[in-house]
This record gives sequence, C-alpha cells and structure tokens, in this order.
Amino acid sequence: MKRRRRTLSVEDARLWASVARSAVPLKGKSHPQMPPEDAPELPAAPPPVGRKGSKTAAPALPAPIRQPPPQPRLTQHPFERPTRRKISKGRLPIEARIDLHEMTQGVAHDALVSFLRQSQAMGLRHVLVITGRGGSGGHFGSRGVLRRVVPMWFGSPEFRPLVSGFDSAERHHGGDGALYVRVRRFG
Repeated sequence: MKRRRRTLSVEDARLWASVARSAVPLKGKSHPQMPPEDAPELPAAPPPVGRKGSKTAAPALPAPIRQPPPQPRLTQHPFERPTRRKISKGRLPIEARIDLHEMTQGVAHDALVSFLRQSQAMGLRHVLVITGRGGSGGHFGSRGVLRRVVPMWFGSPEFRPLVSGFDSAERHHGGDGALYVRVRRFG
C-alpha cells in the first residue's frame, strides 16, 4: 500500500515555523524558513445586524502581538555543601554585609539593590544579608516581613543579574535572620 505524502497548508506551515523558531535547533541545523505571505486574504466579516437605519461600524481585528526574542534565563543555584561549610567555618570569607534591621520594605529594597550592585562592581563573591528574625512586638502584625520577602526579591528580574544563589546563614552569622548570598560575576 502506497502512502500519500500530506502537504501542509500555508497557514499550517507558518504556524509550524513559528513554533519551531521557539526551540533551539540541533547542531548543524537551522530554523525552518517562514513561508511567503502570499496567503489569500480572509473574507471581510459581514456588517453586524442591528436596527433598521442604524450605522454601526464593524470592530477592527486586533493586530497580532509580537513577542520580543527570548532572553537567556539567569538561574540561581543553591550553595554547594562544601562552600557553605567553608563560609560557616570562616575559611571562605564573607566579603561584605548589610543589615536591613528596622528598614521599611521600600528602603530595604533600594538599599539591597545598591549594595549588591556595588558588591558586584567590586568583584565580591560572598556577602551576608541580615534581615532580622522579626520580633514578637512587631508593628501592626508585620513580624519578619523582610525575612519573608528578601528571598522572593532575589527571584525577581531586578535581582537575577546580581544574585547567583543564596542560602540561610549559620547560627553564629544570624541564623534564620540572615542569608548567605553569592553575587553573580559581572558581565
């Protein structure tokens, strides 16, 4: 029995080419070529039916949304056990530290961004960020807010180019109220 070779319609070929462009091609291969735009125009939509004599315009079709090319995703890696042990024993120095105690979220965010940018520019690798544990007498029930939000900040697009990894600190460096942070190399 002979198999018929099925050809893609122009619309299907364009769809496949756009999907295939989102993947990384194998070594020695390239992305598929987009078919030409010689596709027939879609028929115009009939005017909406309304009351007699009403003049309503047909809604315009939205323009296709163009997505920017994908940026390389910066990932954060947890501290390796030997590195963490060296930092906690003092064999790998903590090159700088920042204390965010008694700061509001906005002030702490700005201070942390500038501290990490400065640390990166100076070529520092391991820093300590002290957030505090949050006491029982917190204002308006906001105990340990920085302790919760600083790790979330590290995952945001603003911090990803600055932080390559973080982990909670050992007890003598602040325990739950501090974080070891590995600063991403500049460039």
